[in-house]
Amino acid sequence: NKRVLVVDGGASQRVAILGDELAKLAHDNNWAGALIHGCIPDSKVIGTTNIGVKALGTQPLKSNKKHGGEGGVIVAFSSVEFVPGQWLYSDE
Repeated sequence: NKRVLVVDGGASQRVAILGDELAKLAHDNNWAGALIHGCIPDSKVIGTTNIGVKALGTQPLKSNKKHGGEGGVIVAFSSVEFVPGQWLYSDE
């Protein structure tokens, strides 16, 4: 059972939330993927990390990384609650 990072970026398209370095770190730590309610900077580069990543779109502008986020909490967006320990299924 691999882990999935779920990030509620408020559907913002102003900045990228998950970059290639964080995607590589997730891969190196044996995570299955990431679900981003926001943007990533470059889908082709992140696609080479061999983890599944779903995002609303791409945005080359990086975030200021001031908010580190929280772990082990319920994340909700698009009328769906993502509860730690539950399964997440996705396809291409």
